[in-house]
Amino acid sequence: MADTIKWPRAACAALLVVAVTACDTKAQFAPSLPPAAGFRVDGGVLKLWTGTPCEGVIRLRLTFDSGTQQSTEQVWTAPQPGVRVERLDLLRTGGGSSPDGPLQVQTPLPTGYDWTKSGSIAVTVDGPQANGAKADVARVLRDSAQHPPGSYLFGERGWMDVAEVQRENRKSFLTICTPDPE
Repeated sequence: MADTIKWPRAACAALLVVAVTACDTKAQFAPSLPPAAGFRVDGGVLKLWTGTPCEGVIRLRLTFDSGTQQSTEQVWTAPQPGVRVERLDLLRTGGGSSPDGPLQVQTPLPTGYDWTKSGSIAVTVDGPQANGAKADVARVLRDSAQHPPGSYLFGERGWMDVAEVQRENRKSFLTICTPDPE
């Protein structure tokens, strides 16, 4: 009788081990390294640096407080075959877009929306090779003046300049338009 009780427990334990080890918590198409893009504020303008050129961009989406009820976005587009994007002036801290570059605003932020009060900023690029990235808005606003104009906040990677991005891209992170090496 004792043997019949142990067998179901052993089978359940083995099944649990198989189920837990078979679960892959990484998304199927997630890049092998965390993607990042650079943000900073200069002269009252939120600026984006993709870190490396993004070719064939047909849409750029900036989302504030993504995944929350306060989620708000602005979308820029370009006609096919797309355009090259690397550095872009996005928004003014006092409100409104900062027109600079080959993309046109398709969906503006709601009238009166103050993006400087949001918690996070996420950027996604629609192009042949692209990932999204996220940064902390308060940190971008607070720390930009403390860093040289060529340094941008690359999310959790911190403030980086051209040499640091070139050195770390494909080692500790991927710029949003760098193909995954794996």
